[in-house]
Amino acid sequence: MAISLLLLGMMGLPTDRTMPPPALIAQASPDPQTADGQMALGLQYIQQGQLDSAIAAFRRATQINPRSAAAHYNLGLALRQQGELQPAATAFYQAIQLDPNFAMAHANLGAALLEGNNIEQSVAYLERAIELDPNLGLAFYNLGLVRKQQGQWSEAIAALQQAMDLSPTAPEPAYHLGQVYLQREDRDRAARAFEQAIALNPNYAEAHYSLGTLHYRDGNLTEALNAFRRSAEANSNYANAYYGAGLVFLQQRQLADARRVLQYARDLFNLQGSADWAARAADLLEQID
Repeated sequence: MAISLLLLGMMGLPTDRTMPPPALIAQASPDPQTADGQMALGLQYIQQGQLDSAIAAFRRATQINPRSAAAHYNLGLALRQQGELQPAATAFYQAIQLDPNFAMAHANLGAALLEGNNIEQSVAYLERAIELDPNLGLAFYNLGLVRKQQGQWSEAIAALQQAMDLSPTAPEPAYHLGQVYLQREDRDRAARAFEQAIALNPNYAEAHYSLGTLHYRDGNLTEALNAFRRSAEANSNYANAYYGAGLVFLQQRQLADARRVLQYARDLFNLQGSADWAARAADLLEQID
């Protein structure tokens, strides 16, 4: 029985491009009739996980005081968290118009534009953020993602390493640095970067998965399976992990285990709208049967 083996691409399935957003700017005030009061209320809603209510409060803050750069910035962060990239970009832009030296607003506008694939404008705002604040790790991180998307590997490495230096507790720069090294076929550095991301966040499912793909390609099946298992433990809905484990089981001729995890991967891929990868998992299942 011939089994065709295919790992998910080096980039895996789409993941969050950005590090966790910075803290919202809030000025304590109990009066809901003021912009400051609405911002404080919005922050409370964020902490309670009530994103729609937070957006409404931040929007009211901008209406009460249209000149408040902080209100527009907070609104942009909340809108971006909800995936409303264009309104978020507009809010960040308004914050910049009110305060041209607002480095975090430039950085987040650049990040929103990057997520919307507006690459050239993204670069301009990220570079401006770095000019305003050379110690802003978030800006270097997102600039690294831009350079990575452009295939400018050396520039991506430099920006991501700078982000790691400036934001030493954030695992995302190390993870994406590992992805860049993978693109350059520098497996040793890629592995070290993924391991660093995992050290910072042991529940980083994508980093475990990426480390597993390296072990798999090197023929280290036991290490690969352990990494895929840790990926699934970190995120039980991460279909990549089950697909990778299925490939290992196929290589080991453990067909019952392969069938079990590939069925689970196929179903997750379907639920998550990844039809191509669901079909590939289904193809492997047919070959097993």
